[in-house]
Amino acid sequence: MTTGSPHASAAEAARMRRSRTLEAPPAAVFAVLADPAEHQHTEPTDWVREPHDAAPLTGVGQIFGMHMFHVNAGGDYRMDNRVIAFFQDRVLAWEPGQYNDAGRLDTGGWTWRYDLTPVDGAEAGTAVTLTYDWSAVPEPLRETLGLPPFGPEFLDDSLAALASRVAERGR
Repeated sequence: MTTGSPHASAAEAARMRRSRTLEAPPAAVFAVLADPAEHQHTEPTDWVREPHDAAPLTGVGQIFGMHMFHVNAGGDYRMDNRVIAFFQDRVLAWEPGQYNDAGRLDTGGWTWRYDLTPVDGAEAGTAVTLTYDWSAVPEPLRETLGLPPFGPEFLDDSLAALASRVAERGR
């Protein structure tokens, strides 16, 4: 489901949500999401590359760096992501940013969030909702960056890539 109806609030209009049910328990899905080394396998392009530090994500406030690539960003670059929600096997969210010259992590105001809900018991499956939220990005920056940089099909494709990766790891 995507949001953006004429009756949606301004904040809700600046969010995309898509859901998919995976044939794996929440713990298996969460294990992939909490492993930065797996992130390059959970998105449909080659935008996300390998992590700077492959330590698993364990809690709110943790920062994990990722090598990235996008032609519009000048090629290779680095994003450092601060975990903003962490509930084992249920919720994982982060805000991407980059360190400024003073060594402080500046985030742009957009977030990625995965909500996991068991379906028919913990072993049967997991409903995964992926939310891309740019509601905290100031309007001038939204225009400069062209937010959102993709349509809802990108989230569908991301969830399909996640499902494939979880299935591969489960073999």
